[in-house]
Amino acid sequence: MKQVIAFGRMLRLLWHLVVGVAIVLLRFPRWSPEQRQMRVQVWAQALLRILGVSLRIVGSPPAQGPVLMVANHISWLDIPVLHATRYCRFVSKSDVQSWPLLGILASAAGTLYLERSSRRDARRMVHQLQQALQRHEVLALFPEGTTGDGRTLRPFYPNLLQAAIDCDAPVQPLGLHFADKASGHISFAPSYTDDETLLASLWRTLCAPPIEAVVHFGTPQHAQGRDRRAWSRDLQQAVDRLRQG
Repeated sequence: MKQVIAFGRMLRLLWHLVVGVAIVLLRFPRWSPEQRQMRVQVWAQALLRILGVSLRIVGSPPAQGPVLMVANHISWLDIPVLHATRYCRFVSKSDVQSWPLLGILASAAGTLYLERSSRRDARRMVHQLQQALQRHEVLALFPEGTTGDGRTLRPFYPNLLQAAIDCDAPVQPLGLHFADKASGHISFAPSYTDDETLLASLWRTLCAPPIEAVVHFGTPQHAQGRDRRAWSRDLQQAVDRLRQG
């Protein structure tokens, strides 16, 4: 029965992706940025319902920009969870842009793409983030650079924090974790690490008992004279506390 339910969810998920792409192609060109942002959030909330994932928010999401949110990274599910909480523009690896269906949706949601292996592209991204913060946008970044196992944090990469330093923009740490809805114990069903395939992680999530995604927002902070490396270490400690709270 568990697998039958999961298969039904999978079919609904595929239809949801197709409908999302159709909306992007047919309606987004006529909509204002505000309408697009609202649709991204509504679409992400519907995605969580299909997956059987509820959402609990602790603390206060940013009401407006400029702000750069930094979070731990556990799963492919982190992005729709944060979009369901509060629309933001993510920094993502460049190859996401070429993924079938998902690349179209990510681009329509305003994703900023980074070629991680290129220092020159990192400098370009810092400049792009500066411009976005100057436009009072809400941005989101996973400073670990890749997904972790949900048990510990990987070291934070500090380079992109330079954009917030140069603009004197606030950075808001937040912690993510997934829990079994019934017991409250940590759920590793959505984890997506190492050589695991996206499909395997997705299927495990679909087969799991109801999951609660917990997003714990911390207090926004300014650099206050810290360089990006020192600030990155402090933010990592803040995110570590929040994800366990």
